[in-house]
Amino acid sequence: MIKLTQKKIQDAIKKNVDHALSEDLGNGDLTANMISQEKKASGLLFANQTGILCGLDWFNNTYKTLNKKIKIKWLISDGDFFKKGDKLCELTGPHHTILQGERVAINFLQTLSAVSTYTNKLTKLISGYPVEIYDTRKTIPGLRIAQKYAVLVGGGKNQRLGLFDQILIKENHISAFGTLEKILKFIKNENLKDKIQIEVESLDELKLALAYDIENILLDNFSINQIKEAIKINQKKAVLEASGNISEKNIIQYAKTGVDRISLGSLTKNIEAIDFSVIIRSV
Repeated sequence: MIKLTQKKIQDAIKKNVDHALSEDLGNGDLTANMISQEKKASGLLFANQTGILCGLDWFNNTYKTLNKKIKIKWLISDGDFFKKGDKLCELTGPHHTILQGERVAINFLQTLSAVSTYTNKLTKLISGYPVEIYDTRKTIPGLRIAQKYAVLVGGGKNQRLGLFDQILIKENHISAFGTLEKILKFIKNENLKDKIQIEVESLDELKLALAYDIENILLDNFSINQIKEAIKINQKKAVLEASGNISEKNIIQYAKTGVDRISLGSLTKNIEAIDFSVIIRSV
């Protein structure tokens, strides 16, 4: 499976920032353009609630793309905890540029910090159990790499980055073959079992997947009792991942079963933006 490398992250930052600035500025900031380009200002970024910081490089690159004269001094780093009222960074430079970049820079920060904060909350809930939290492909279009980076910052792990780096057989793929056994026979004949994850929806399907030596199996919408039974059947032959209808309300119960992994689309799709604000003063 392809890893989230620094190069992939840096490439994503550039694409994300370029697109966001083009979207927001268009042919120019009609309001900020009324301010003299010679006028200097300072800005302070504050947190209006608690959370785990993520998106510092997206914030920085937003401003550096607009004007390299902008100076940013961070008082915390990605992955650090902050509380309401904390001052997070200081900006100095042209007044109109600080204004131009404010919304785009905060948009990245509020979204990615939301992901890292929620991921961190869930990982702490199950920290006493030998289970890992994984994300999914249920991400905001265009922000796949950014959100998966935020999951890592929050203490979670990345599932595949896209359709290109791992085979995941789901219900609709099985229907294309006709039956689960037909697709399992295809996998065996093509020697693909080391590069694949199979989604099963019943204990009978689990037994069939194990009979074909599948090493990575996703238990789709299994109840707590079904997962416990699946673990007994599995006898540590395959990595078992629980997914579907898992939230902070029941994640501890799933962790207690002894399942190897828990994947949640909510890490990246059911997020509530973290509130930040920038106070700007002329100097």
